[in-house]
Amino acid sequence: MTRDLLVETCLAQPEAVEDFPFGEHVSVFKVGGKMFALLPLHSDPASVMLKCDPGKAELLRQQYAAVRASNFHKKHWNHISLDGSVPLEEVGEWIEDSYDLVVDKLPKNLKSRLQDEIRNLEG
Repeated sequence: MTRDLLVETCLAQPEAVEDFPFGEHVSVFKVGGKMFALLPLHSDPASVMLKCDPGKAELLRQQYAAVRASNFHKKHWNHISLDGSVPLEEVGEWIEDSYDLVVDKLPKNLKSRLQDEIRNLEG
């Protein structure tokens, strides 16, 4: 998966925005002002950090050598090295899962509006 495809996938989520609060070296993708993905711009191979349910995060770390605990927040974030060992479809699903986890914690009116947008996109 290329950086361009990662950016495209993140920005395809309803009302997702790209920001650079930590400087020009890392893209941060947010919804409702909350982060759901971080993309270091100069890692080789490309990598991405995604929010994840703690139980699922641990299972993914056991299943894939390319998935490890993030230095950002080990319990809730995974750092995924895009070295080709993780299927691209899975990474895309994890981006959506990360986005959904963040949406679930947003204020009720924003959460409801975004969930309606997601349903419209899906069906």
